[in-house]
Amino acid sequence: MSKELAPAEGLDLGVLPACQWVVQQATSVHLDEARLVQLAQDWVQSPWQVPNWDWEIHWRGSPGDTIHYVLLLDALNFCFWADPGQPRWRVHHRGRWWNGYKGLAVALGRALDEGVPLTDATYLAGCSLQDLAQVLRGEVEIPLLEQRWQHAQQVGRVLLDRFEGDFSRAIAACDGSARRLTRLIADEFSCFFDVSSYRGRQVPLYKRAQITVVDLAGSLEFQGLGAFDDLDHLTAFADYKIPQVLRALGVLSYAPPLAERVDAQLELAPGCEEEVEIRAAMVWAVERIRLEMAARGRCLKAYEVDWFLWNLGQSPLPDERPYHRTRTVFY
Repeated sequence: MSKELAPAEGLDLGVLPACQWVVQQATSVHLDEARLVQLAQDWVQSPWQVPNWDWEIHWRGSPGDTIHYVLLLDALNFCFWADPGQPRWRVHHRGRWWNGYKGLAVALGRALDEGVPLTDATYLAGCSLQDLAQVLRGEVEIPLLEQRWQHAQQVGRVLLDRFEGDFSRAIAACDGSARRLTRLIADEFSCFFDVSSYRGRQVPLYKRAQITVVDLAGSLEFQGLGAFDDLDHLTAFADYKIPQVLRALGVLSYAPPLAERVDAQLELAPGCEEEVEIRAAMVWAVERIRLEMAARGRCLKAYEVDWFLWNLGQSPLPDERPYHRTRTVFY
């Protein structure tokens, strides 16, 4: 890789070098460089629209309230899938059904409109499991409800203990740096500390911490508390959906034992080698796509490529197979 195409790594995150190292060591997940380059070339020739912040699903208040909504939203943003044959959690609101992340955003907005003070740290620190169950009420119970309740309480307690109940203090302390805020969120709120161990090396992925920073920027239209000068140094968000998309597109392939397990919708243990390889390969593949597109004149941030791929996966793709399944609070 030439010097001008060096990955946009910076300030202590360490995500990209760790993911590159995992890809180099991996035995169960393979990244097809030729296919990756071809897709990057095709996408440059047929430019696509980077999606904006979705106001249809997201609640909006004052800047101070909005940042608290975003922090809670991303503290609870994980593991929406149901077991095979079971119905997915979904929310009916304003004449429509919503599931997954969109359902979560709608449910929190619904509660705020009903007067539940979800943007108040004291309320969150003391909320009960039943309180959160009412906020997230849907057709069936949301997966990992108790863990989500623990996260909500932790957000409230940390805000009270470390930032006088005001998340804007944390943001201001980072002086407009997305990387510093990512590390602050991951270090101060343990529910965001997404770091795996792979063959004796720590692999930071920080999926929800990074997406929180980008969501803050989007929800505040990149102004005021949402203005960051180094968003281009963040990485893609290691989740379920984008590895599935990249596999359907031929960028990622799995060794037969892993492919059989994923395709049979059997769970992978959190932190197992195969799971870390899938997530690391996803992050590195998005970075490589970004670099190849930049080399051809289309400059995007990693999260913009991430958003494009995530939206691409919202409709079935040719050759699409199941996503990998891991019960975890980190994505």
